[in-house]
Amino acid sequence: MLEIGTKAPEFTLPDQDGSQVSLSDLKGRKVVLYFYPKDNTPGCTAQACGFGELYPQFQEKGAVVIGISKDSVASHKKFQEKYNLPFTLLSDPELTAIQAYDVWQEKNMYGKKTMGVVRTTYLIDENGMIEKAFGKVKAKENPAQMLENL
Repeated sequence: MLEIGTKAPEFTLPDQDGSQVSLSDLKGRKVVLYFYPKDNTPGCTAQACGFGELYPQFQEKGAVVIGISKDSVASHKKFQEKYNLPFTLLSDPELTAIQAYDVWQEKNMYGKKTMGVVRTTYLIDENGMIEKAFGKVKAKENPAQMLENL
């Protein structure tokens, strides 16, 4: 996990509509950047829907919510439409941001070691610095936890 007080790594990735989004475009706003394993899985859906429900409150606080996984743009579009998600989902199949933010790690699934995204959320301040970092977050609790930390 990246350290608090360090510069958040820059990235440019396609969103669910295929438009390029760069972290530098969001300078001047707080960014809740969450990394999750896969669209349409129970934990990831609970986390995304939680951020969706609380999104107006994130907006009131001037924050942007962005979810990143290695799923395709098309997968993100279906996920966004199915659950009416009001925030940006970025596609990172090359693991560019996922590795830059140190969330691609060895996981133990049913006794088998595999590499995957460890559910992690960063709060990035208006100047692009990591203000807070939460590793191995609980999917259902993470959105409220982040709102509290804004």
